[in-house]
Amino acid sequence: MASETARRRLTVIERLLILGAVVCLGWCVFVVARAWRYQSRATATTSSAPATSMPAVETPVETPAGPSALPIGEPMGRIEVPRLHVSAAVANGDDDGTLTVAIGHLPDTPFPWEAGNSALAGHRDTFFRQLRNIRVGDDMRVATPYGDFTYQVSRTLIVTPDDLSVLEPTPEPTLTLITCYPFSYVGHAPKRFIVQAVRVPAF
Repeated sequence: MASETARRRLTVIERLLILGAVVCLGWCVFVVARAWRYQSRATATTSSAPATSMPAVETPVETPAGPSALPIGEPMGRIEVPRLHVSAAVANGDDDGTLTVAIGHLPDTPFPWEAGNSALAGHRDTFFRQLRNIRVGDDMRVATPYGDFTYQVSRTLIVTPDDLSVLEPTPEPTLTLITCYPFSYVGHAPKRFIVQAVRVPAF
C-alpha cells in the first residue's frame, strides 16, 4: 500500500514537472515571437539606409521635434557589430518592456545623432550575447532616421551597477554599450560589462 501511494505521488510530481516545462516553453516562445515581431517592424520603420553602406555623420543633428518627443518604447534605429554578426533594433527606454524586445537607449543620455555620450543597454542572454567576444578596434554602426553613424571600440571594462562614471559626458561623440556580467551567470548578475566606442569617419 505504501509503495502504491509513493508511485502515485511520483506520477503526480512528474506530471506537474511536465506541465511546468510546457508552460515555460510556451512563455519562451511567446517572448521570442514578440521580440521578433518588434525587430521586424522596427527594421522597416527606422533605418535610413542599408547597414552595409552607412556613411558616418560628422556633426550632431537636431530632431525636428526634439528628443523629448520620442516616446519610451519607440523604435529609433538599428545597431550592428559586423564582426560579431550582431544586428538589432534600438528603442528609446531602458525599462523591462523595452529591453525584452530591443536594445534600449538610456533616456538620460544623448541620442546617437546628438553630441556626447549615448548609452545603450541590452540583455546579456539575448541581443548583447555576442559582446563577450568584442575587441578593441571593432567597428559598430548605428542607423537612425536622423543619420547613420560609424564607431570604433576604444575600450571595454567591468564595473559595479552603481558605477555611473561610464555615463559621464564625453568631448567626442561616444557610444556606450551596457550589459550584465558575467555572461554565464545564472540569475541577477552582480556586475556590468561596458563597451565604449568613439565615432569615426566611414571610408
